[in-house]
Order: sequence, then structure tokens, then C-alpha cells
Amino acid sequence: MKKVAAPQPRSRGRPREFDETKALDRALEVFWRLGYEGASVADLTQAMGITPPSLYGAFGSKAGLYERALARYQSEQGAYTRRILEEEPTARGALERLLRESARNFTRRKHATGCMISTAVLRCAEENQPVADLVAGLRGEALGALEARVARGIQEGELPPGTDAESLARFVGALIQGMSVQAQDGATEAQLVGLVEVALRAWTGGGGRPRAGG
Repeated sequence: MKKVAAPQPRSRGRPREFDETKALDRALEVFWRLGYEGASVADLTQAMGITPPSLYGAFGSKAGLYERALARYQSEQGAYTRRILEEEPTARGALERLLRESARNFTRRKHATGCMISTAVLRCAEENQPVADLVAGLRGEALGALEARVARGIQEGELPPGTDAESLARFVGALIQGMSVQAQDGATEAQLVGLVEVALRAWTGGGGRPRAGG
């Protein structure tokens, strides 16, 4: 009697392949819109078009995905900040342009409103504190870049020697954070530009030159 060959075990399929950059961009939008704690793994995988095992396999964890998304944001949507600080020949020109472009970028309907970093993870559950520390560090780096640009303006004689570089940088940083919050609450570009105009008048004392001390 002819022996019937035993059925061979079915080979496992290859892991599902996906475009990591596109998936990361979709995750970025979810985090930007819902925040770190508000974005569930289900929200993320649905938007990315992948399974949870694929997410963990590619990014390690939700926190790892968020860190990658923040880096992606800084290199794309948020790249204008450092570009402006490098391109503008004067500190005042750089800060004014930064505020005006923030007003426009924060209210674009193509993306979520506000800034993904300026107002992200301000308060969180204790287990997510490392994520909050990461974002706070990025905000600190941004403040440092603003302060360095103001300090350069002082050294070059554009700003009075008595100008407090740190305080002026924090003033601009606080304004950007406030604009981010207001954009999320529905403020329009025109309304944010109006806020910028008031801030610039306060900085210059209504004239054309910055006052000493900011």
C-alpha cells in the first residue's frame, strides 16, 4: 500500500511590511492632535495601518514612537524656528519673524493646531514622567537657542548692553506657548498676529528700538 506523505507544516508568512516614514507621519498627526496620553495604541495603529506587534517591533514602545514623532516634527513642521534664527541678520528681525510665522503655522488647517512641543505633556501620570521630561528638555533647548540669538544681538551692538537675554528669550517663549494654546482653542491667524503686534510694541516701547532690559 502506497504511503501517503504527511502534510508539511505551513511556513509562517513574512512580517507585514510597511512604509515606516509614512506610518511615522500618521502617528505624528495623532500625537499632535490627541497628545501623548490621549493617543491610545489602538488610535495609533489604526492611523498607521499596522498591528500593535508591528508598532512595537519597529519603534519599541509607544514612548519610543512618540520620541521618533517629536524628532520628525522638529525636522519638518517645526524646523522653521532654527532656520529663522540662523537666516535673519538681526535678533529683532529673527524674533519678529518667528512670532509671525508661528501665528501662521499654528492655525494652518492642514495640520493639528498649535505647536506639538510648546504645550505638550505639561502634566501627566507619574509613569509617563520620562516622556514629560523629554518634551521639557526640547522646550529648554528652544529657549537656549532664543537666548543665544539675543545674546548675539547684544554682542553685535544691535541691542543695548543692559538687555536681559534670558528674560527676553523667556518672554518670547511664553508668548509662543500662549499662542499655541489659543490656536488650539480656535484663535485665528489674524487674532494671533494682533497679539504679536501688541508684544512688539511693548518690547520697543512704541518706537523703533528695543528698550534696555527687554
